[in-house]
Amino acid sequence: MVPTISQERSTWRFGSVEVLALLLVALVALRNPLATLVSDPRLQTWTTVFVSVMVQAVPFLIFGVVLSAVIAVFVPRSFWAKALPRHPALAVPAAGLAGVVLPGCECGSVPIAGSLIRRGVTPAAALAFLLAAPAVNPIVLTATAVAFPGNPEMVAARAVASLIVAIAMGWLWLRLGRSEWIRLPHRSGLDDASRARAFWASCRHDVMHAGGFLVIGAAAAATINVVVPESWLQTLAAHPVLSVAALATLAVLLSICSEADAFVAASLSQFSLTSRLVFLVVGPMVDLKLIAMQTGVFGRRFAARFAPATFVTAVLVGVGVGTVIW
Repeated sequence: MVPTISQERSTWRFGSVEVLALLLVALVALRNPLATLVSDPRLQTWTTVFVSVMVQAVPFLIFGVVLSAVIAVFVPRSFWAKALPRHPALAVPAAGLAGVVLPGCECGSVPIAGSLIRRGVTPAAALAFLLAAPAVNPIVLTATAVAFPGNPEMVAARAVASLIVAIAMGWLWLRLGRSEWIRLPHRSGLDDASRARAFWASCRHDVMHAGGFLVIGAAAAATINVVVPESWLQTLAAHPVLSVAALATLAVLLSICSEADAFVAASLSQFSLTSRLVFLVVGPMVDLKLIAMQTGVFGRRFAARFAPATFVTAVLVGVGVGTVIW
C-alpha cells in the first residue's frame, strides 16, 4: 500500500538534518559577532577559514546530494546499461568525459559516485567520474582561464592532466580494486517507500554521511592554515622538486573548492607553473575534506587505498604534463 500525502506529512519530524542546516545557517549569519568574541588572531583566522570552506562547499554538496537522490530514485537501472559502454575498460573513459558537462565541485561528486555504484555502474567508471567532474567541468576551466590570463595553456594542461589521472585511476581500479573495499552505507526502507519519501530519505542519508565528514575536513583544513607558516612556502619554492611536493601537499591540506583553487594557485607566483599545475590537479581529487567524505560514503578501507594512489598518480601526471608544456 502506497502512503498518502497526508500520511507522509504526519511522519515528518525535526531531525538531525534540520539541526545541521540550522547550525550552518547560524554559523554563517553570526560569523562577524563570533569573530569579535575571539581575541586571538590565530583563532580568528581559523574561524574565517573554516566558515569559508563550508560556505564554498555546502551549495555544491547539496547539489550533489539532490542529484544523487534523483539518480537513486527516478533513474532506472536500465538507463546506465544503455548510456555507458558495456565493457568496463571503455566505460571508464566515457564516465570521465561525462564530467566535462556537469558543473559542480568535488563535494557533490562523492555522493553522486556512490549513487552511480548503487545503480549498477561499475565502480571503476563511477570513480573516474568522481575524479574528473570537479576538475574538467566548464565552470572550473573558465575560472582557471580567468586566474591565468597570461598563461592560457594552463587551462588545457589542467584539463588534460586531470582527465588522464581520472581514467588511469579507473583502469587501475579495474586491475587491482576489490569490491569488498567499498562499503556503501545501508539505506533501509527506500525500495518499499513512495518516490517522494525515498527521495527525501536519500537526501537526508547523504547529507548526514557526507556533510558530517565535510565539517571534520573543514576543521582540519582550518587548523593547517593556522599551523603552517608562510615562510616555509617561500623557502620551498626555490627548489624544483620540493616545490612540487610542497604544493601537492598544500593542495591536500588547504581543501579549497575546485571553483576557487585556480585563484589561489595564481597567487603563488613564487612557484613554477608546473608545481602550480600539480596543485590544481591534486586539489580536486585528494584533500582533507574529500578523504573524510570518501570515508563516510565508501568506507575506511576504500579511502585508505584510493586517496594515496590518486595522490601519487596526480603528482606524476601533473609533473609530466607540465614538463611537456613548459
